[in-house]
Amino acid sequence: MTGSANHTLDSARFTGPVFTPDHPGYAEEIAGFQTAYAHRPALVVGAVHAEDVRAAVEYAARQGLPVAVQATGHGLSVAADGGVLITTGRMDTITVDPRARTARIGAGVRAGALIEVAARHGLAPLNGSSLSVGVTGYVLGGGLGLLAREFGYAADRVRSIDLVTADGRMRTLVPGDELFGAVLGTGGNFGVVTGLELELVAVTELYGGQLMFDTDQVDEALDAWRQWTATLPDALTSGIAVLTFPDIAPVPQPLRGRHVASIRIAFDGPAEEGERLVAPLRAIGDRIRDDLRAMPYTESHTIYSDPDVPHAYAATNALVADLTPATLSALRAQTAPGGPVDAVIDIRHLGGALRRGDGIAVDHRDAEYVVRVITGVGAGDRTPTGLTVIREALAPWTIGHSLNFVYGAGADANAAQTAAGYAPETYARLRALKSKYDPHSMFRLNRAIAPAE
Repeated sequence: MTGSANHTLDSARFTGPVFTPDHPGYAEEIAGFQTAYAHRPALVVGAVHAEDVRAAVEYAARQGLPVAVQATGHGLSVAADGGVLITTGRMDTITVDPRARTARIGAGVRAGALIEVAARHGLAPLNGSSLSVGVTGYVLGGGLGLLAREFGYAADRVRSIDLVTADGRMRTLVPGDELFGAVLGTGGNFGVVTGLELELVAVTELYGGQLMFDTDQVDEALDAWRQWTATLPDALTSGIAVLTFPDIAPVPQPLRGRHVASIRIAFDGPAEEGERLVAPLRAIGDRIRDDLRAMPYTESHTIYSDPDVPHAYAATNALVADLTPATLSALRAQTAPGGPVDAVIDIRHLGGALRRGDGIAVDHRDAEYVVRVITGVGAGDRTPTGLTVIREALAPWTIGHSLNFVYGAGADANAAQTAAGYAPETYARLRALKSKYDPHSMFRLNRAIAPAE
């Protein structure tokens, strides 16, 4: 045990380290990818296996304390102030069954590690755009992957879930169990996941990369991409980002300060067919960057080139049934250079296999696009006013929110956006299950679902 808590704690029950705020290692243990704010728990349990998690939950229940969970700290939305934080980064085992095309993973496995192990067997997970994201948190939020239009949400491909519930019970959930469908899509609302069994797909390479256009082509690129997405096969998943590169050393000198549109392509098919499909985009004009190519799946993270250095950020999003010229105009009015909101816009094409899926809490499958807005934040500024401005601008077209892409909102926005992440009947069902399995809201340090009254 690294420190002693203010409450009675039997340290012999934990295999992993235990930290309190006044002991060395505490700051390093709570640190995550999100640096705008951090958990400040009374007690941190560095879980090594499921029994550590169970003991931590039992302890929290006895003391009447809330529980938060962190693997990498990418998806931190509500910071713990007191209570118990269970860190799962040490639970990083991966076992692949190539014949069944499945992987069993511990709760702390990162996407990059799973990609590498799966690739040895000619397989791939349904990962997102960042190597350093924790797989479990990503999947529990739904999991919008690089090839999502072909294979659906990562949560649609879960075979089983190992979960510790508020009563300290270890459960293994499979499709058909009432908690199975509730856990997938709700983050950590129903317990602490200690392991997952996931389906893998037989993908070893893809065609993809970026087409980047300069300032005077941004609006044309947005409209061209919007129209182009109506023509695509499900095997092609794409997105477009609009951003102004900061004038800082990590950014290549030619790009510093430039306002650009970057179209990201991931196509599960031959390069020749990929070249044919992207021809209308290349017709937009000269590109600052054009690195479309056939690549091994282990290089697929280069398609989005997500930053890998921890930093401060906040984000909101809108799921929309259509991306009209009026939608883009409203968005650009707020975020173009000189506009009121300095932000990165990231729009991703949905549809295809994302429309299919049943029994899990991932709703609004009729959405055709998700419009993400990411802003930088200053010290202590968890809710930049720009996020509210963006939500209001997109309100006429918004049918819901993707909870995996909401970071840093205040308590009121948290409650409103959480409810808007689900269809009304789904949210009512989830509240009833919350009352049954977590009536005291032990697991509320997240996009919390309130128990039914």
